[in-house]
Amino acid sequence: MPAFSVLDLSPVPDGFTAADALKNSGELARHAEELGYKRFWMAEHHNMPGIASAATAVALAYVAGLTRTIRVGAGGVMLPNHAPLVIAEQFGTLATLYPDRIDLGLGRAPGTDMMTTRALRRSLESSDSFPQDVLELMVYFEPAEDGQKLRAIPGEGTRVPVFILGSSLYGAQLAAHLGLPYAFASHFAPAALDQAVEVYRETYRPSERHPHPYFVLAANVFAADTDAEGAYLKSSMEQAFVKLRTGQPGKLPRPVEGYLENLDPAGRSMLDQALAVSAVGSPEKVRRELQALVEHYQPDEMILTGQIHDHAARLKSFAIAAEAMRRVNEARQAA
Repeated sequence: MPAFSVLDLSPVPDGFTAADALKNSGELARHAEELGYKRFWMAEHHNMPGIASAATAVALAYVAGLTRTIRVGAGGVMLPNHAPLVIAEQFGTLATLYPDRIDLGLGRAPGTDMMTTRALRRSLESSDSFPQDVLELMVYFEPAEDGQKLRAIPGEGTRVPVFILGSSLYGAQLAAHLGLPYAFASHFAPAALDQAVEVYRETYRPSERHPHPYFVLAANVFAADTDAEGAYLKSSMEQAFVKLRTGQPGKLPRPVEGYLENLDPAGRSMLDQALAVSAVGSPEKVRRELQALVEHYQPDEMILTGQIHDHAARLKSFAIAAEAMRRVNEARQAA
């Protein structure tokens, strides 16, 4: 039965501040813990007015301090932006403070534009060394060997679980080669999803910690009392996505009635493709759509996200989604 988790971008709603967004993330994490979600992940993005989780490790420390049992992690850290030792120290510190609760998902994309990449003192060529950087980072989490001169302190011996994130065959192949869990960014880039899942499972090389492949499927959820209300909530993310793709990133817009229906055909086609892996609407419709995804992709875990302007509506959406996933799992167990 697939576990279910939360991916939170700490969205900054129009009319609110980054402080509000981070406070909301903390409340969502506590809510997710009470609802039985397995993990609460946050993602690294830079120079984006609508996302407050740029300093991902710092935000995760805040969230972990507000919760007790839910796993907390990055979904993910964009490793080309950082020296592996720095990330090992950051997540090693988190794992020292919150033992057996910290995950580290690693992505190869910069998560930002070229100007911001330069401001991070990194280069686009940094992604070329991603496999080597992943291996270097994992070594820092192992117990130090006698005479080892370069160590992550804190970090060594914490054995923080590492996941590979991706939206292409590259990540699937790397995760399979290294024998690591793989999370696919199907919530915004599902084009290569089917092929990536197949490649990952068919070429997986068992590792000591992961003898079997472990696939995490990301999906958007906009759940509400009615189908119409779910579609209304989704319009905030639709607007944000169109603005981002047209070079106008901003805070998460307020929802708009009939936004998708009134959008130009090119914009609608783009959204239909990018947000195809979504469950939207009433509790029953969301259950059916999540069940269809589970049956088709057979994920080991579903990680659910949803950029919703109204915080109370977002909390309710995740509550409906948790109940939907429980029903999906009960049906699969009974079958």
